[in-house]
Amino acid sequence: MKLWRVPLDAGHVKVTRGIVHVIEDRCKGCGYCIEYCPTHILGFSKHYNKKGYHPPQILNPDGCVHCRYCEIICPEFAIYSVEAPKPDTQPEE
Repeated sequence: MKLWRVPLDAGHVKVTRGIVHVIEDRCKGCGYCIEYCPTHILGFSKHYNKKGYHPPQILNPDGCVHCRYCEIICPEFAIYSVEAPKPDTQPEE
């Protein structure tokens, strides 16, 4: 995410990462999740679901910041995110 200035605590704040899951058969193709994603990791897929709509696809899975906007705005509860496991930062002995 591009910021217009660097926050004073940027070196101390750890950004959480998320994993986005789409339940394609629930999706009605409204595109709210795609429109309101702050990191723009979602886009319409080329295939159709059982209802005949284009569900979202994850274009950049590493870009999710686990804000859960997609989950909050979806009227059909067809998308959700979970926090990604944190990588081990301890050195091996």
